[in-house]
Amino acid sequence: MNKNLIHTLLASSLAFSSLAASAAVTVTIGTVNNGDMIRMQELSDKFEKANPDIKLEWVVLEENVLRQRLTTDIATKGGQFDVMTIGMYEAPIWGDRGWLTPMEDLPASYDVNDIFPAVRNGLSAKGTLYGLPFYSESSMTYYRTDLFREAGLKMPERPTWEQMREFAKTLHKPENDQYGICLRGKAGWGENMALMTTMANSFGARWFNESWHPEFNGSEWHDAVSFYVDLVGNYGPPGASSNGFNENLALFNSGKCAMWVDATVAGSFVTDKSQSKVADNVSFALAPKQVTDKGAGWLWSWALAIPVSSDAKDAAKKFVTWATSKDYSDLVAKEYGIANVPPGSRASTYANQDYMSAAPFAAKTLESMDNANPADSTLKPSPYVGVQFAAIPEFQSIATQVGKFVSGALAGQMSVDQALKNSQSVTEREMKRARYY
Repeated sequence: MNKNLIHTLLASSLAFSSLAASAAVTVTIGTVNNGDMIRMQELSDKFEKANPDIKLEWVVLEENVLRQRLTTDIATKGGQFDVMTIGMYEAPIWGDRGWLTPMEDLPASYDVNDIFPAVRNGLSAKGTLYGLPFYSESSMTYYRTDLFREAGLKMPERPTWEQMREFAKTLHKPENDQYGICLRGKAGWGENMALMTTMANSFGARWFNESWHPEFNGSEWHDAVSFYVDLVGNYGPPGASSNGFNENLALFNSGKCAMWVDATVAGSFVTDKSQSKVADNVSFALAPKQVTDKGAGWLWSWALAIPVSSDAKDAAKKFVTWATSKDYSDLVAKEYGIANVPPGSRASTYANQDYMSAAPFAAKTLESMDNANPADSTLKPSPYVGVQFAAIPEFQSIATQVGKFVSGALAGQMSVDQALKNSQSVTEREMKRARYY
């Protein structure tokens, strides 16, 4: 074979390879820096090997930053993302506005009916599904069985917040780097206000009365926020106003929290010996109640959705379907152990006795999710749907601002009275501007 022919063949081969590489569709995924999503990114090379015509690009962000970026992008039709990690708040609102691609014509093997009805409904608008759940959750109480045993304490199936404070007081030993309780303090509508709203619900509060007037000037909100500031301020870790889900998870896993109330999804992390120093000494109770157990535990799903602005919808749908499928759960089980499969979304997960045996948190997760009722989450009647949020477009902006005031009160930058006065003023202004009254 002469040299000219060899050069020609080589050039043709390189050109073909270049053409094939350039033909690959890029799918840009915006997701949150939670452990399950980081695991999804680690496993995504399996998807790319099976789909060489698709290239995945990841934008992994802290929760508040992610929400801001995604909201801005979708509202302006920016088209920066092909897959968005959103939840039960955004999916119905954005879907109803025509911003999201309906999740229709899914393969039979996907088994959409295996997804819990409450999860499907929470990600739908007018009967159309707009996001596929990656994992779903409620909230519950995590506590150290060794510390309770040593102190002669017994955790009820569902404690009251008053009992939680008494436990925290007994177990708070900051000189030993041991704090009575860890709770979210970082400002954000999905950070501190998710926890604060469920606590307020249990104190009998609600975001709005039946005429859409905010109620931060009422005794229920005052009792709830005062209790929260006292509890976390006196028996929580230093700098608690900067701690969100990930920060408190790290504190709990390092043995610094006697108790923690947060998302049920943390169950697999706090019981994993490879990342938790206290894995053998953790147990679970329902989220605390106070004057009522209505709305005491939240309901949420982190889901994958495709904006209509995406120019790679088919490839994005292929990825989303893969990442939320039974096959993906099987892959996680194989690579990381069955206790680590994405929880809370599928009935088949909880019908699997191997999973129930391997995951000591699974039964309490299911009970917590079953107890959550977005249509009836407050002691007094309310006009909105949602447990830890009000499913109206204005809520994200309002609760982001209220979250800053509550965090400020926890940090000692303002009094509880001032934080609530500011919250009432901001919320009234936004609701009047939106013409709710």
